[in-house]
Formats: sequence, C-alpha cells, structure tokens
Amino acid sequence: MKVSVVMPVYNAEDTVLQTLESLRAQTFQSMEIIVVNDGSTDGTLDILRALPDIKLLDHSHRGIVPALNDGLASASGEYIARMDADDLCHPERIEQQASFLDAYPDIGMAGCRVGFGGDREKQAGYAAYVDWINSLIEPDDIALNRFIESPFAHPSIMFRRELFEQFGAYRDGPFPEDYELWLRWMANGVKAGKIDQQLVTWNDPPGRLSRTDERYSIDAFYKTKAEYLFQWLEHHNPHHPEVIVWGAGRVTRKRVAILEQYGIRITQYIDIKSRQLNCGTPVIQPSEIPDPKTCFVLPMVGKRGVRELIRPILNERGFTEGINCIFAA
Repeated sequence: MKVSVVMPVYNAEDTVLQTLESLRAQTFQSMEIIVVNDGSTDGTLDILRALPDIKLLDHSHRGIVPALNDGLASASGEYIARMDADDLCHPERIEQQASFLDAYPDIGMAGCRVGFGGDREKQAGYAAYVDWINSLIEPDDIALNRFIESPFAHPSIMFRRELFEQFGAYRDGPFPEDYELWLRWMANGVKAGKIDQQLVTWNDPPGRLSRTDERYSIDAFYKTKAEYLFQWLEHHNPHHPEVIVWGAGRVTRKRVAILEQYGIRITQYIDIKSRQLNCGTPVIQPSEIPDPKTCFVLPMVGKRGVRELIRPILNERGFTEGINCIFAA
C-alpha cells in the first residue's frame, strides 16, 4: 500500500459521506482509507458501518490526538495523508502529493494550496489566513515563516511514515496538535513543501475545533511556538541570547515575556512611536536600527499588513531573513 489516509471522525453525520466520496473518487488507486470513529453519538457510526471499502476503527470518545495516533498505528502506507470529516479532496490530490514525495526525496511533508470553504465576508480573518498559507509554497518560505502561524491546513498534508516513527507522533496537551508536530519535525531538520495547486477545500463550519477549543487559541499557538522559536534562535542567532524586537505594544510585550522565560534578552524595541516602557528597555525608531552585522531583529507585530511594511525596511538596511532576522507573531 502506497498511501494511508487517516481521518478521525466525531459527530459528522451531515458531512462525512460527502468527504469520503471525495476520497473514493481519487485517481490514485494504491491507497487505504482509515476512519477512526471517536465515540460519535449521532448517526455517524451507522453511516461508516455501511461502507465496505474503508478501514473502520471504532473507539470511545477520547479526543482528536488519540484518534489520530490510533489511525497512524493502523496505517500500512509508505505515505500518510490527513483528512477531516468536513472537508473535500479534489480527485487528483492523493496522486499529486504522492508523486511530489516520490520526485523529491529530501521533502518529508507535502502540502498543497487549499480553497476556503466559507463566507469570506463573515469569516474574513480565517479567509485571510487561508490566503497567507496559500502564499507559502517553497520549502524556504515555509521554514522562514513557520513562527508566524501554522503554514499548513492540517487536512491538506501528506507525509512520510518514517517521520512519526523517528520523531514521534501527535502529542496531547494544551496546544494545537498539528502545529506542534510541524514545528517539532522541522526543528529536527524535516523539509516541507507544497504543490502549487488547490487540491483540498478547507471548510470552516461554526463547530470546527479550531474555533471552539482552547488548544487552538492565539495564546496557545504562541506558547507552542515560543519553545521552538527559542531553539531556532539558539542555533541561528549569532548574538544569542540578545535580540531586538520590532513591536513595543502590550500584546507583543506579553509574548516577549514568554521568550524571556527561556533566557532571551531584549536589548531594544523598535516602534514607529516614541514611547517609554516601564521595563526599562530602550525604544528606537526604524531609522535607528543598528547595522545587521551587530544585531538580530525579531519582528513580532501581528497586525495584518504590518509585516509587508517591515520587510522592505529591513531588506533596505541589509537584513536577510534566517540570517539576522526572522519574523514571528
């Protein structure tokens, strides 16, 4: 078996059949569909039991991480593809991603562009996030932007099975399980790329876990990436543990405090406004940024559109992402 598709399901009687039909319509034949019913209390299990061409695992309700790991343990494929029970695959998705991993043995994870299956007006924030992840295609772009937000839609991923065997599977905790996995694998040198085609429709229903569960809150995302950002700075910041942080607002300083717990020392803040901080750290304006040979800049302004203003300023002053600056949020 070349590909195992792992799909956890919980109370998805309204969508699961359509999702499975999109998988059963794939042009790729050497695949198995593993559905883990996580103790559904609606009619989901009856729907699944009527389908002869899926591998069904039925367990009590324990949550998405145990369900995902049960699916991984049952998988026989060389590659593992993820899918959620309320999204849709385009017919060539599995074939395209498997071919991509075959063609690029140095790539461990293959994503794709995703279509936003929601109301762009009512769900503008999520739609903007989809646009952002769709802009990250090349491995270097994905790696350099991974500390801003998760660079993948979870159900769009296919990865080599040896990754979870070598670096561990999903971890359960007060954090987004997929983002933690990508950060952990990339910290171990795993390269990730994307197919520049829209192969998955990523729906955004009101009950999606990322909207309702505290593990997917903004604070949970930041606490997750802070540890891996610190590890990255340890290895890549020639002035470690000192950094200059771009952004001096309350939210940025709250997040900086988490980094400081790891031992990072903020020597200066960059802000377009002159202000005094009660922490005693100097605030400078963009025109006062030191020479890139003498410092490392960590832009941490999360407001939409601001990164696009910061990048050309740093580029003009000779900074290179991944060498003497990296963006986080």
